[in-house]
This record gives sequence, C-alpha cells and structure tokens, in this order.
Amino acid sequence: QVLLVESGGGLVQAGGSLRLSCAASGLTNSIYAMGWFRRAPGKEREFVAAVMLSGLATRYADSVKGRFTISRDNAKNTLFLQMNSLKPEDTAVYYCAANRGRFEGLSAIAGAYDNWGQGTQVTVSS
Repeated sequence: QVLLVESGGGLVQAGGSLRLSCAASGLTNSIYAMGWFRRAPGKEREFVAAVMLSGLATRYADSVKGRFTISRDNAKNTLFLQMNSLKPEDTAVYYCAANRGRFEGLSAIAGAYDNWGQGTQVTVSS
C-alpha cells in the first residue's frame, strides 16, 4: 500500500496563495501518477490536477488552469500543489491520490486512483 499525508492547508484571503504538500510512503515505486482532488461543502468530490511521476505530463481542471501548478519531487516522494490567485470558490478539503497503474494516462476520475490521503482544509475568505 501507499500512505499519503497532506499538509499546507489553511485560511487565506481571496487573491492569496497556498502551497499544499503530500508526502508518500510505502510502495512508492508502484505509483504511476498522482493527483489532487477537492470536495467543497455540499458538493461532489472534483478533480483538480494530476501529474505523471515521470514528470512528462500534467492535467488541470479548467477552473484552476493558469492559477494552480502541480509538481512532484520524486527523490523526496512528495507531491505539491501551488495555488495562486485563490478564490472563495476554491474553499474545500483537498485530497491527494495515487494511481498505481490500473489506469493509463492522467485520469480525472476518482476511481482511477488507488490510495488517498486524509485531506487538508483550504478556506479562502472574500
């Protein structure tokens, strides 16, 4: 299994920035791609961004494109999400997830991911 632990959430004003981290441990060599999802109060979980562990490709939801950047440090088994120009509608619990190869490509579907972190709260005030 892969254990994922997110950190970096918090309260920020609209227009501000936050950087989320996700530390992976366990069978990290089995990870094919990683992603970030979020769940806002009263809403379904939604895809935010994903990156191949090779670093050759990324994918973003239209709602965050140009504002968020996903990256990874394979040497440290850590995934990042740099969030700039935050909006109140970005308020959610953010989860990182690991795809261990059952699905090829950068999926925006939660079911393609095998392991999930516990989540970190991001609150953007207006």
